[in-house]
Amino acid sequence: METAVPPIVLDIDGTLTDAPGRLDPRVFDVLPTWDAPVVLATGKAFPYPVSLCHYIGIEQTVVAENGGVVLAAGEVSYNADRDAAQAAAEEFEARGGDIGWGEFDAVNKWRETEVAVNLSADEDLLREVAAEYDLDVLDTGYAYHVKTPGIEKGDGLRAICETLDLDPADFVAIGDSENDASTFEVAGRSYAVANADDVAKAAADEVLEESYMDGTLSVLDSLRER
Repeated sequence: METAVPPIVLDIDGTLTDAPGRLDPRVFDVLPTWDAPVVLATGKAFPYPVSLCHYIGIEQTVVAENGGVVLAAGEVSYNADRDAAQAAAEEFEARGGDIGWGEFDAVNKWRETEVAVNLSADEDLLREVAAEYDLDVLDTGYAYHVKTPGIEKGDGLRAICETLDLDPADFVAIGDSENDASTFEVAGRSYAVANADDVAKAAADEVLEESYMDGTLSVLDSLRER
């Protein structure tokens, strides 16, 4: 007999996209009809997942900026120090580093709790400067994120569950990157898509055979069939 589907927490880049990074249109079929809470948990700036929820047609329940910003039931919380990250980024540039996004930095324009740096940047210098400001550098495979230590996606999921009176152990998590490992630790069941990095694969309960949205759909389809 078919049972109710579980709540899910989904990364975006590499998990709901194709290899070039384009949103897979199948999200518009599966997520609006998911009969349980859906959380989007991402390293992207806060407006991106909020906007995505709006256009998909699901509740705006979001962990953004690697746990730095959380939105649930209309309540927003900010959990990291943007000023320190900005100061470190400016010092990095003063020492010859390049944030790497060009004249119009859409990656950081609306970012509220961290600074993202292009992977072409001098990683050693970036980590050296970040350490001087007591900050972490997280490599998501898409950018280096200069951020407050101890703030992760998994913390954001816990905060959402507290607000919505849900049990994190009931969640199924799907992701592809190092920044998803903390979500995998908090959720009851976790899956890494085949394109995931080594950290995510090691943290997941199961590594999928399919990549990107194909992998995500394989999990969602199996959960619906139970």
